[in-house]
Formats: sequence, structure tokens, C-alpha cells
Amino acid sequence: MGSSLFRKKSLDKITADAAAGNTDGHGGGLNKVLGVRDLTFMGIAAVIGAGIFSTIGTAAYNGGPGIAFLFIITAITCGFSALCYAEFASRIPISGSAYTYAYVSFGEVVAWIIGWALILEYAIGNIVVAISWSGYFNNLLEGFHISLPGWLATNTSNAQLGYEEALKALAKGETMEQLTKHARMGYDAITNAPVIGTWKVILNIPAFIIVLLITILAYVGIKESKKSTNAMVIFKIAVIVGVIMCVGCVLCLYWV
Repeated sequence: MGSSLFRKKSLDKITADAAAGNTDGHGGGLNKVLGVRDLTFMGIAAVIGAGIFSTIGTAAYNGGPGIAFLFIITAITCGFSALCYAEFASRIPISGSAYTYAYVSFGEVVAWIIGWALILEYAIGNIVVAISWSGYFNNLLEGFHISLPGWLATNTSNAQLGYEEALKALAKGETMEQLTKHARMGYDAITNAPVIGTWKVILNIPAFIIVLLITILAYVGIKESKKSTNAMVIFKIAVIVGVIMCVGCVLCLYWV
């Protein structure tokens, strides 16, 4: 039992299986459809993640100037991670990423754990990105004087936190107009959400829709979705360059 859990595949065996099209999945190898440009764009997409657009503001607000050191530490960590993946790709130049490398180096059970850990990582990362995108989308709609109901623009936990914040502020004599946006949305979501039995229907519909669309795009295949990936990378680079070029035009005089 123990030996079967830690059984390994030799590098020669796994390379031969990949060359013959015999994989652990469906009996067929993956087609190589990405060129150097596509791989470069995917690498840039991984480097310029959603965090720089979403969580960086919160981190700067709570951490202050110390965020500069955060960038340095993160850059060093990412550099070591990149070296690890470079070693993976050079030693085992087939599909499978860290799962295949762990299978060859440590055994099946370790590879199984790493595979599920990666799936969990991607799932949690997608949730954070989707919620962040939803916030930007709602702000965009508000610019056109369109507002989604609170129970369709947030999730249950954030709605509850905002509701509790609103109750505390209202108890101190503040008006609804004086509440923070987070508190107003939470209060609106909790008080106006439709009820099914004892369950309040609160759903971040923009986040749900973007996850659904990206899932469909990924399901279609990498060959078809690489164009959209490249386009999004170009857009992200343009946004960052625009911010850098326009930073000198910011008037801190109006900051409060």
C-alpha cells in the first residue's frame, strides 16, 4: 500500500509515453499550438496579474510605505518560482507542469496533492479576480447612472459585514448618505434581498457572469482563446504605461 502511494515514473518512461501519445488522461497528447509570442504573452499575463489592479490599493491603504518592500520581497519570491518552473520545463519538457515533475521526483501521492493544491489555488485566485472585476464593473455602470440592486452586486459575507457596519453607524446618528459605499451596499443587500424559505438570495451576478464566460473561453480550447489572452495582455500593458505616463498630472492637492 505504502509503496504504491509513492510509486514513481522514470523520466525515460514518461517521456516515451508522451512521445507515443499515451498519457494519464484520455490517451492522446496535447497539440503544440502556442508559439514563442503566445508563450511570452502568457508569461507577461502571469507576471502582471489582477493583483496590481485590485489588491494593491487595499495593501497600500493598510500597509502604507511598507508596500515598497512588499514588492521587492514578492519579486524575489517570484524569481525563485520562475527558476523552479524553468527547471521543470528543461528536465521534463512535456505537459503536466508541477504535477508531472512531482510524479517523477517524489511519487504519485505527492503529485496528487500538488495537483489538487494547484486546482485550489486557481479556484481561489479566480474568485478574488472575479470579485475585483465586479467592483470595477459596478463603478463603470454607476458612471452611466445605472445601479444594480445591492443583492446582485455583492456576496453574502461582504453584505453581512457592510450591514453590520451600517447598523453601527446609524446607531450613532449618522444618515444613509454619510455611510460608506460598502456599508450602503451591504445594508441594501440584506434589507432588500428576496427570500427563499429562510435563505436570502444574495449573488454577485457580474462576478458569476465573468467566471462563466472565462470558463467557456477556456473550454473552447487554448488555440481559440490565445487571441483573447494576447489582447487582454496588450490592454493591461497599455493601462500600466498610461498610469506611469500620467502620474505627473495627478494633483495631490485634491486628495482627502
